[in-house]
Amino acid sequence: MDGTLLDSEPKWDVALEELAVLLGGTLRPEVRDRMVGSNEDASVILLLDDLGLPLESTPEHVAWLRTRMKRLFADGVDWKPGAEALLREVRRAGIPTALVTSTPRELTEVLLQTLDPANFDVIICGDEVQARKPDPEPYATAAAKLGVDITRSIVLEDSRSGSESALAAGAVTFAIPSEVALPADLPAYRLTTLDGVTLDRLRAIATA
Repeated sequence: MDGTLLDSEPKWDVALEELAVLLGGTLRPEVRDRMVGSNEDASVILLLDDLGLPLESTPEHVAWLRTRMKRLFADGVDWKPGAEALLREVRRAGIPTALVTSTPRELTEVLLQTLDPANFDVIICGDEVQARKPDPEPYATAAAKLGVDITRSIVLEDSRSGSESALAAGAVTFAIPSEVALPADLPAYRLTTLDGVTLDRLRAIATA
């Protein structure tokens, strides 16, 4: 969702930078890069660790971050180029579709005002699984709920942790880097953008 369908990562930048200032420090770019594709808890822990602050305060800072993000998301978030058109094409084709995100349900519900929950047969949020990305559980759970073969399913991801989760689950994985460059040895198909990408093009690449 964040960075793949919606251009929401800049909103996270704002909130995380504000949190760093409140904690008496700054958000270093290399630390922010490590947060992309993770979840609130992991991001706050990375920040606290980098600032040399006790991790015991994580819950209260996660709560602050979630409240701030709800306000930022409520202001609206733009689609990533090509994402809405591709999603609508997939839905018109009657293909079972799942949204698999590390974002908790409370924040996801705000973004679904843009995404429209009717676009998805299944929605798996970060706080609805035992193990989050890069563990395969989120995508394996989505495939099971959809009743589809994960090895014949296409996953679109923008982050390393998300791509590794999909690959570990056995999905045909397309990586579309957004905020952070992905490792060259990541065994996923690569796209620079979803702009102009069609269902036929995804199928052609995946079956070549």
